[in-house]
Amino acid sequence: MLTRILPTLLATAGLLGAALPASTQTASWLTQSQQQQAQYPVEMEAIQKITADGVPVTRNEFQVLGLNLADALRLASSGTFQVVSTQVGSAAKDDAFLEGIDLVGVSTDMGELKTAVDAYREPFNKRLAERFGVKAVAIWPFGPQVFFCNQPIESLADMKGKKVRSFTASMSTLLTDLGATPVTLSFPEVYPALERGVASCGVTSPTSANTGKWPEVTKFLLPLSVSGSVQAHIVNLDWWNSLPADKRAALEADFKAMEDNLWALANKTNGQALACSTGGDCAGGIYTKYDMKLVPVSDADKAKVKSISQDKILTDWAKRCEATYPGCTGVWNDSVGKALGVKIAAP
Repeated sequence: MLTRILPTLLATAGLLGAALPASTQTASWLTQSQQQQAQYPVEMEAIQKITADGVPVTRNEFQVLGLNLADALRLASSGTFQVVSTQVGSAAKDDAFLEGIDLVGVSTDMGELKTAVDAYREPFNKRLAERFGVKAVAIWPFGPQVFFCNQPIESLADMKGKKVRSFTASMSTLLTDLGATPVTLSFPEVYPALERGVASCGVTSPTSANTGKWPEVTKFLLPLSVSGSVQAHIVNLDWWNSLPADKRAALEADFKAMEDNLWALANKTNGQALACSTGGDCAGGIYTKYDMKLVPVSDADKAKVKSISQDKILTDWAKRCEATYPGCTGVWNDSVGKALGVKIAAP
């Protein structure tokens, strides 16, 4: 689809604000967030602040333009958009090293995930600059990625034989080791897949599931977090570096504030969404009350995820990463690994 749409975007830059000259102090911003999503008000506040700081923003959505989230890096790298938000695991199809920021089973709570992100930020941005000419100016999570199923489950053992939605390579490795069949689906494709039985389970955050109405087509929720679905707002470096130093400094502060607010949102709202989805106290707002069965998380299942991560996911990722970035295992060990006390053996 990108090959058909990208030329149109470039040709109609005057309408969409795309492919602006690097010296132009405006930003064409491509985002995932939509009005019904919890992240929308935070991003809109940042856009308003950036505009007030002298860099007017033209906002577009992937869904409205019919663009694929997996093409985010190329859309930013080409200068078609100056600011692009993306799910890192999806973008990592272009470079396995990027997925190292949120490998399944490494960070199983939000505190560990924040530690991993902060440790990986510098090598992550160095790689983005070298390979794609872009920079992550905000890195943040959707929240704990947990299991929603339309068939009865009591533990991870019940994943065996089921088709389960996946959106990263490392998540597919976990599901395969559990005896499930990973089905790669973008978020908008999951609801109909669960409704029609194309997939038996899906993995996403409680907030995304509730606002995406997954509890209408699933009945069982296992709140075992396997990752954080790390997102990034990336900017085209040619455009970024062309901004006057004072405006660049102002935008750095604006993006940092947005990142902090999105972390706070993920920590706060996912608990609310979990309660709303499972018949608990629900204040409403963007959330809908449902009556899903909350499946207890066992210590055995937590240990199983950690074991698969260490024995399979990390070694598989290292092999894929080393194929395009020799030495990346050492970079990961010296950053995320050192921060969390995890080590990958050299492939």
